[in-house]
Amino acid sequence: MRMGFWHRVLIITALFLLAGGAGSAPQPLPAATVPSWMTADTAHKHVAFVVTAAQGGANGTLNFNGYANGQMTVTVPVGWRVHIDFDNSGAGALPHSLEAIRAGRSMPPQGITPAIPQAETNNLIAGTPPQQRDSLDFVAAPAGNYLWFCGVPAHGTEGMWDRFNVSASAHLPSVTVK
Repeated sequence: MRMGFWHRVLIITALFLLAGGAGSAPQPLPAATVPSWMTADTAHKHVAFVVTAAQGGANGTLNFNGYANGQMTVTVPVGWRVHIDFDNSGAGALPHSLEAIRAGRSMPPQGITPAIPQAETNNLIAGTPPQQRDSLDFVAAPAGNYLWFCGVPAHGTEGMWDRFNVSASAHLPSVTVK
């Protein structure tokens, strides 16, 4: 039986945690497992992500790239340009959306005005239909802690959110998982 990419990532991450990376804080993915859905151009301070909504059955298909309930943290240096190709895989046959909202506040029942200008997909509340795509471009600013949040009613409150940090101290984008 051939293992899929994410199965290998989870095994390598588990081995990393067992080897001493365990703790309450999210751990960086080992360099060999930088996700294929992230590319960075350090010379031009640009990062691109492919964010797949409903990737497999995790959290009842309410997930981004298979992660939900804050399991994943994406960090981008402040001032970098961010491009996201948003793909609703259609698992679960539900519409989904993505926006950056402020962390540390109560979870809204549906999409709200994004905390970072232009950091939202089209049709935030109605969502992107299954098997459809959208894209967004924005500048990661100001520095702060945000959430990638699905604005379709009840999706975010049911766990379709992950952490998105805009960091004044980071020099490169990174992804960590719990």
